[in-house]
Amino acid sequence: MSTTNSESKQNNFSFDTNKLSDYLADQISGFEGPLQATKFDGGQSNPTFLLQTPNQKYVLRRKPPGQVLKSAHAVDREFRVMTALANTNVPVAKTYHLCEDESVIGSMFYVMEYINGRVFWDPTLPELDNSQRNAVYLEMNRVLAELHKVKVDEVGLSDYGKPGNYYERQIGRWTKQYRASETGCITSMEKLMEWLPNNIPQDDGKVVVAHGDFRLDNMMFHQTQTKVLALVDWELSTLGHPYADLAYQCMQLRMKYDSIMPGLGGIDRQSMGIPSEQEYVAAYCKHMEISEIKGWEFYLIFSFFRFAAILQGVKKRAIGGNASNENAMGLGEMVEPLGEQAIALI
Repeated sequence: MSTTNSESKQNNFSFDTNKLSDYLADQISGFEGPLQATKFDGGQSNPTFLLQTPNQKYVLRRKPPGQVLKSAHAVDREFRVMTALANTNVPVAKTYHLCEDESVIGSMFYVMEYINGRVFWDPTLPELDNSQRNAVYLEMNRVLAELHKVKVDEVGLSDYGKPGNYYERQIGRWTKQYRASETGCITSMEKLMEWLPNNIPQDDGKVVVAHGDFRLDNMMFHQTQTKVLALVDWELSTLGHPYADLAYQCMQLRMKYDSIMPGLGGIDRQSMGIPSEQEYVAAYCKHMEISEIKGWEFYLIFSFFRFAAILQGVKKRAIGGNASNENAMGLGEMVEPLGEQAIALI
């Protein structure tokens, strides 16, 4: 979508591209306008735009305009963690500039490099053969392990979150977020908010950079190889516990396959070359040099609850007319089924 009257127009996410171009010319070495902006499809959190100049492409991610939940859409945290991980084995996009001045485009934003990769939106990977599917999932597994191997002190992220009591804090946070965006009583969510705080495993002292939204469509792969070029969408990242990311990934193996948010539940993954949950967890354990994960069900239950709470926020924004994606209401309808899947695990 090219701009009209110097504005990027997409629902309520428009901004003056002339003003933005002038600003970025003073902030990014080599940046020269004129500038065109196109909003990417997909994504539920922070609206993302392709910026095109005569000489280069960039990507801009902004906080949504208007009222949003407190502590949500923290694009400044995304910028910080990607910048910190630039010289590690974790594939991330190069960051250029963070703008906290809301007067430029109406909300905080940052600019990063444009990566010409491919995104796999369907976890069944219909465009690949069995060996390629297997390679994609094992590559995702490797990237997750590389992230969890990062020493937070060495990359300057020791204060990126509070160490210890991760699940206690997360359960508290997402309970509050869920309550703030609640649109009706959901029995399964009520039960989970009671069960989870009383069943937290003993703290084992593991503290890593947790991505918080680690899944297939948050990675950009090489156009022809099964190699991850960049792990994206760091909005929910924090200092956390490694098994939360792993269980969140495995949650998708259990979610039902549908057009709104496709999972792999009920699909014969073995015949397609996609690892089973047991194989996926075993591969991660091998990377991390650990023998087993005790109390695995808790981490899955927590992941279902947390994801349901996130989608409740998506639904609330959709009702308020501030959603970033046309499927927002459909995603909001997944809250109750996700809660029920978690209860079934209990």
